[in-house]
Amino acid sequence: MPEEKKVKNHHDHGPVKEGNLMLATLLNLVITLVELAGGILANSLALLSDALHNLSDTFATFIAYVATRVSRRKATEQNTFGYKRVEILAAMLNAIILVIICIFLFKEAVERIRHPEPIKPLVVIIVAMVGLGANLLAVALLRNDSRKSINVKAAYVHLIGDSLSSVVVIMAAVAIQLFDFYWIDPVVTIAIGLYLIREAYVILKEAVSILMQSTPHNLDLVRLQSKIEAVPGVCSMHHIHVWRMNDHDIHMEPHIEIAEDRKISELEAVRKDIEKILRSRYHIHHITLQFEYKPDHSKSLISKGE
Repeated sequence: MPEEKKVKNHHDHGPVKEGNLMLATLLNLVITLVELAGGILANSLALLSDALHNLSDTFATFIAYVATRVSRRKATEQNTFGYKRVEILAAMLNAIILVIICIFLFKEAVERIRHPEPIKPLVVIIVAMVGLGANLLAVALLRNDSRKSINVKAAYVHLIGDSLSSVVVIMAAVAIQLFDFYWIDPVVTIAIGLYLIREAYVILKEAVSILMQSTPHNLDLVRLQSKIEAVPGVCSMHHIHVWRMNDHDIHMEPHIEIAEDRKISELEAVRKDIEKILRSRYHIHHITLQFEYKPDHSKSLISKGE
């Protein structure tokens, strides 16, 4: 069997900088107000859609800020796992808000295609450029933290999407200014919405996977089993449960059948060998091992119905 590759950990486990989230929230609030005023003045649906997207960014970064603070609260008797999954719920909420906004914009865009209206492209260009600059600053603020938390990543995706939409809005306004192609405004709105729905789907998929306690996608349980069963003194590993508390905090509970009937104190070396493999190769740091000798239940990797 070829040498097992270590499971890559794509997250920096350092703390998220809450101040950057709050600053990004304030930036997006200012952008929203400016683009709302500009969209109404210029009669541009694309600019109004960008403003509404920025409003969702404002909620996204603020929710991420609150969730980050709450997730750091210590465990209690009622919440023995702590509050880490608040971040996952926040990520889901942000993605759902994004989808709802996109559906609303699609409806308005179709209506605008059927009944085109003139806009003031110069106003759109100026306002969208201001929004683009502020969005790029917010993106820079959250770039590093987006690798540490799916919660911050959801807010970061909002900001990336809005930066891209600002660029497209500017390009569309230039085309309208030069060629009077007013139909570009709602078409751009639909294009932006499709991109955002795709990004929201990716976040929702990962969040649901975590809440359903699914096995991390990059964890091969069969190969992991073979590595553990190669540890001296281990007869088999079965009845495995692996799940994530958030996007990087992995928990594991397996049954370990030992080859000989031994005292618990004599199993310390076996335990350390197993945990070393799980920590170093698979980045599993919350491990509960149940040692057994000649168990009378199924020894399948996954025990259904138990």
